[in-house]
Amino acid sequence: MKIALASDERTPLTDAVVEELTRRGHQVETWLPALGETLPWAEVGAWVGEQVASGRADQGVLFCWTGTGVSMAANKVPGVRAALCSDAETARGARRWNDANVLVMSLRATSEPVAREILDAWFATPASEAPDDRANIARLETIGHQPATSR
Repeated sequence: MKIALASDERTPLTDAVVEELTRRGHQVETWLPALGETLPWAEVGAWVGEQVASGRADQGVLFCWTGTGVSMAANKVPGVRAALCSDAETARGARRWNDANVLVMSLRATSEPVAREILDAWFATPASEAPDDRANIARLETIGHQPATSR
């Protein structure tokens, strides 16, 4: 699988995840700054989102200090479903119910062992084919393009 991975900071966690993804047989394309330098979080989030939405990558992985900023940036790209995951169960649910295609982790709060558990859950969990789950995912594509339904 081709994975686009980016972060506004390069850390031991980002390097460990690149190494782990490569070890698992994935082709990883990265956009990481040199150690001690930074990149704009909005730009790296958009870059991964564009890689995934265009089909140049099958899935994406993003990092920033909290994970929130890159999640917001990636989710601005149509077709991207970025999920900030702090543990394996959240990653499993994001893949199953939300068909998430971009995994986001916090540089501040994610340890390397927890990141490996998150990756295990992310790659082991297929998207649900249940009609209600598929309908919710399809609805994401229309949000902001037509009026919200009334209650």
